[in-house]
Amino acid sequence: MPNFCAAPNCTRKSTQSDLAFFRFPRDPARCQKWVENCRRADLEDKTPDQLNKHYRLCAKHFETSMICRTSPYRTVLRDNAIPTIFDLTSHLNNPHSRHRKRIKELSEDEIRTLKQKKIEEACEQEQETNNTAQNPSAETENQQDGNVLPLTLEEKENKEYLKSLFEILILMGKQNIPLDGHEADEVPEGLFAPDNFQALLECRINSGEEVLRKRFETTAVNTLFCSKAQQRQMLEICESCIREETLREVRDSHFFSIITDDVVDIAGEEQLPVLVRFVDEAHNLREEFVGFLPYEADAEILAVKFHTTITEKWGLNMEYCRGQAYIVSSGFSSKMKVVASRLLEKYPQAVYTLCSSCALNAWLAKSVPVVGVSMALGTIEEVCSFFHRSPQLLLELDNVISVLFQNSEERGKELKEICHSQWTGRHDAFEVLVDLLQALVLCLDGINSDTSIRWNNCIAGRAFVLCSAVTDFDFIVTIVVLKNVLSFTRAFGKNLQGQTSDVFFAASSLTAVLHSLNEVMENIEVYHEFWFEEATNLATKLDVQMKLPGKFRRAQQGNVESQLTSESYYKDTLSVPTVEHIIQELKDIFSEQHLKALKCLSLVPSVMGQLKFNTSEEHHADMYRSDLPNPDTLSAELHCWRIKWKHRGKDIELPSTIYEALHLPDIKFFPNVYALLKVLCILPVMKVENERYENGRKRLKAYLRNTLTDQRSSNLALLNINFDIKHDLDLMVDTYIKLYTNKPELPTNNSETIENA
Repeated sequence: MPNFCAAPNCTRKSTQSDLAFFRFPRDPARCQKWVENCRRADLEDKTPDQLNKHYRLCAKHFETSMICRTSPYRTVLRDNAIPTIFDLTSHLNNPHSRHRKRIKELSEDEIRTLKQKKIEEACEQEQETNNTAQNPSAETENQQDGNVLPLTLEEKENKEYLKSLFEILILMGKQNIPLDGHEADEVPEGLFAPDNFQALLECRINSGEEVLRKRFETTAVNTLFCSKAQQRQMLEICESCIREETLREVRDSHFFSIITDDVVDIAGEEQLPVLVRFVDEAHNLREEFVGFLPYEADAEILAVKFHTTITEKWGLNMEYCRGQAYIVSSGFSSKMKVVASRLLEKYPQAVYTLCSSCALNAWLAKSVPVVGVSMALGTIEEVCSFFHRSPQLLLELDNVISVLFQNSEERGKELKEICHSQWTGRHDAFEVLVDLLQALVLCLDGINSDTSIRWNNCIAGRAFVLCSAVTDFDFIVTIVVLKNVLSFTRAFGKNLQGQTSDVFFAASSLTAVLHSLNEVMENIEVYHEFWFEEATNLATKLDVQMKLPGKFRRAQQGNVESQLTSESYYKDTLSVPTVEHIIQELKDIFSEQHLKALKCLSLVPSVMGQLKFNTSEEHHADMYRSDLPNPDTLSAELHCWRIKWKHRGKDIELPSTIYEALHLPDIKFFPNVYALLKVLCILPVMKVENERYENGRKRLKAYLRNTLTDQRSSNLALLNINFDIKHDLDLMVDTYIKLYTNKPELPTNNSETIENA
């Protein structure tokens, strides 16, 4: 949407001009001055927040001295900028024209007050001029404070030098080049080998960059041009500036959701990737990566640091957070649940939901607090990764599947296609695994016992370890129980990742899912008997001996009276806790607020159509009443919205997604509906309709996949993942000079640096 200038008699808009447009300030005193100078009576009763959100003034209404052009991409106002240039008379030439922006007519008293104020301001300026003439040193100090004095030659060269360093760091981040070069034990004694940063710096010097050449032409060969400490400081500034570009858009959009991905290893430290969801100015739902948070073993400390980083370090107002979701592996889910609970206590509207990028069944399995389940999930991931090492391994598995499924070629073909994908994240992953288990065992056993030289010792050894893991009876019982328990939630979870109408109707089916699981719990002896029989038959088919886990057998050796059987053991330690946990987890994740939010999806016209336009969004939208621009007119507006689609033309199709509804040309005529759709859109459970705007997660996965653990850097990762965000080099340089030094850091001798470290 273009920005229109709010000044009277000004018709400029952002699509027709390269002029900068500035928001009204949120500071009440400054905002009042802007409104007074605009002379628009209709703006006087609006709050600073409303003016900041909806009204702009173009640069033509400000004195040149009030505007700072810090870079080709960034134009900002000075902190004390007040608009003073207005055309308040041209409308008088055409008195019969209609003006949307009416100019306030001043009374005689107001004119007299205005004149008096201008006289007082002129006197103050004259007095300041006289003081400056009498005390020139004070003027010099003021000029220095305001950065008015031109830079000296030395300062200019220093800024150009720092700019070159920042350019190299940004290049390394975007191209995923690690800072370190050769390992110390790789370099022969007595030979100096520069790291990657210094090597690129030398390359620029050798290619004729004058600023760098002047600074280093007299330094020794084994000198570090930029110390590790300085690199770290500059990288932190790069990371902060790049992140701020995204966070500025998040703040402008007002509402957002927080999503964390699985804990990752960054150079030996556990870090939590954080993404934000928001709707940008073009009405596109975006999911962007904004950085890593250090992971803490203590859940309460993690919750505090999580909140502090987001609010204080990154400057996001959690009052506008409308959703939170956490994708974590086994062992971490309970801690992230504590984080979610603590945030909900402070911000009740930050609804805890599932994330659209994670299948419900996969998420539930990872959250089960049973050691055997965690171990089984880890084994499944390792098996999948093993076969994806090379096309030859997948081909070997395909051949085994073809032999086993000769009588069911269609299912065999389907399983082959599944094996070539990342099938562990599917809704039916455990059904697939049970069907595939015999093929996996035969294939792994064949690779391990192959007497030819097709497979190296590493692959053969790994196949032996994995074959032993998947032929353990404990593993077989675990996957069979998970398959059967999660079959009750499979269709429900699949609908949650479907179309908008599927998500809406899934919310209504939760009661039936919970009813089925509660029935299983009430008759767990009967259900477990069937599950254990299925696991026993599968084990017999694979020639696996049925036995209790070794740890438990050793603990029972001295207990002669123990009559515990394998079946009752697995019922008490696996089936019962798994079913109980999944029931409780579904209740927690699909809270009353979450279900109310999903019921509001009936605002989407295609869902309205399926409900015969007999909907009741107003009741469910109560939780978002404070987010609406005109809550008092919600009922009437919803009625108009239903009538619009109920009596549409025959050739007009009903929009089937929130994305389509937000891009309707007349959506702004329904401000409450528009606000509700924007909030619903950012809920983590809703999928990103346009894949172009889901880059954050994909690029994060690519970075982790393509970068060795010990070469990863949280700073460089942000630059690599957000490589398409414009960066302001001048801002980075100015920030560095302000925070760390006004003088360039002297080159550091490499041997001294190592000794100090």
